[in-house]
Amino acid sequence: MKFLKPFFLVTDIGFIVYWIVTYFQLIPKSAAFKDYDNPIIIAWNWSFFPLDILISFTGLFSLYLYKRNRESWKGYALISLVLTFCSGLQAIAYWAFIKDFDLTWWAFNLYLMIYPLFFIKLFIKENGNHKNNLSI
Repeated sequence: MKFLKPFFLVTDIGFIVYWIVTYFQLIPKSAAFKDYDNPIIIAWNWSFFPLDILISFTGLFSLYLYKRNRESWKGYALISLVLTFCSGLQAIAYWAFIKDFDLTWWAFNLYLMIYPLFFIKLFIKENGNHKNNLSI
């Protein structure tokens, strides 16, 4: 958790700040992605809101559970990591399909795709090293 906590704080608080800034339309047009004012693109962007807020909730809740020494923090952390990867992947896929490359927006979303992979790998490895009696 020592290494994961800063990523969760930056990402989860970052999502909350992004959606507040987006809601109040504070992103300058010069910094916005292509067609940012197109109603279809606005709807596409807002379609990420539930996912991103769920990511923030599960990530921050996992930190809370960890602080309370609850083993269930791991499940919430893993959910947050997987959803974070998916959020970044969806944005990158969209921009790749429309052949739009903006370094700033790609960098943010590649971050969302890449950092979770390192931690997901650790969670899977750790889970494989323990024999759990789970029935699915």
